[in-house]
Amino acid sequence: MPPVEEVYRENQTLKEENAVLRQQLAWFQRQMFGSGKSETLDRLQTVLPLPDTPVPVPAKTQTVAYERRMAPAEKRPVPAETFKDVPVKETVVIQPPEVQAQPEAYEQIGEERTFELDVVPPQIFKREIVRPKYRHKTDRALPPVLAPAPARPVTGGYASAGLLAWVALSKYVDHAPLYRLEKQSARWGAKLSRQTMADWIRITAEWLEPIYKQMHKRLLAGRYLQADETPIRCNDPDEKRGGTTEGWMWVISRPNDDVVFDWRLSRRHGELTSLIEGFRGLLHSDGYAAYESYAKAHPEVTWLACWAHARRKFYAARDQGPKVVHFFLRIIGWFYESEQLWGDKGLTESELQRHRSKYYPRKLYWLKKVALAVRARALPKSDLYKACDYLLHFWTPLTEHLKHGITKLDTNIVENCIRPSAIGKKNFLFIGHPDAGQRSAIIYSIVVSCERRGIDPFAYLRDVLTRLPTMTTRDDLSSLTPALWQPAR
Repeated sequence: MPPVEEVYRENQTLKEENAVLRQQLAWFQRQMFGSGKSETLDRLQTVLPLPDTPVPVPAKTQTVAYERRMAPAEKRPVPAETFKDVPVKETVVIQPPEVQAQPEAYEQIGEERTFELDVVPPQIFKREIVRPKYRHKTDRALPPVLAPAPARPVTGGYASAGLLAWVALSKYVDHAPLYRLEKQSARWGAKLSRQTMADWIRITAEWLEPIYKQMHKRLLAGRYLQADETPIRCNDPDEKRGGTTEGWMWVISRPNDDVVFDWRLSRRHGELTSLIEGFRGLLHSDGYAAYESYAKAHPEVTWLACWAHARRKFYAARDQGPKVVHFFLRIIGWFYESEQLWGDKGLTESELQRHRSKYYPRKLYWLKKVALAVRARALPKSDLYKACDYLLHFWTPLTEHLKHGITKLDTNIVENCIRPSAIGKKNFLFIGHPDAGQRSAIIYSIVVSCERRGIDPFAYLRDVLTRLPTMTTRDDLSSLTPALWQPAR
């Protein structure tokens, strides 16, 4: 017979495996049958006994109550408020039949005003450019005179700056694949070829690339950067069987500033090196090892971790230990409430750093102490163990925020910048060629930076694509970046 110790170890191992499998099953049930999913199922279906399956015994439940501050109810705006800035293009006056019959017998004492919304579909039209040709009346030896042709983005083509801007925004802001635009264009007045529009996207990116480089240079000159990356499939002709391969869109930004995307065919650590080479300051990211490795190899860079990622780990483990998880979530929530309060007061960078150094250490002391105790007794494969281990593993870059007042607690700002590309790839599925990835990165950088600054991307692109063909390499392009752009009069 096996010794008691061996049986005990085997029993413990089976318990741990059982607990992990239950966690995975609960996660899959939430994904499949949870609220907000596209497919729903009566929850009673999950407890129906199946053949050869024992009837599940309801698990013991534990109720944990706590107080939280409720957000004020949002006031639903009335239509007149919502559409107050929509221009009036048509006014219809409806006279009563009595007044129409005897207008001299009535006088107006007021009026009732309502409105309805209408839309004018996109319409392709031609702008005819006429350049009269002249000759001298008396000196016939002189050659005819003709005004030079206007500089346009597409040399020898027929696409205006406005049409290029519309196609680019339709794909990268409205997330419409070019094959859909090809079908829609027939309703606009003329069918546009998908291949032609792909060429226009390439031309647009080539014109915008110098501005993109100015934005990249400006970000690297700052003291604080947030970074992230997201995968996008790419149709690689060199791939066997004509399949797709995985590429990566790297992103760098900082709060209230431009966003720069960069296309790479891999997620190797060296890709980050070439993206932020020359940067000196604070690098804020998630827990991907490339950022930590880069900071270790570059003493001029200080790496900071993201508190939102740490919080998500504990939120995922909320069913395994409600009381202890609530403790972690409450402490982290207190950090965010404090940041919101101090931000509303308009604290300067140095004042925010002093507040963090004064009020955070005691909370952090108990956070670490409890995390060590919970990790010591939690199952190594459980979500609760992983959450505590994540917090303790990245403790130094997480607490680095106490030394600075310029940083945010999380990288949610840069993650939100990735959303347009995430929605877009669900529609167009993959990038058509490896060389086309950087074109997407350039246009995404421009339009997302415009939206962040409250600039209409269409007005910006139409104006910039009109100006760029008239400029030379000696002209300063910094005035055309979203940060400094002013519409032409």
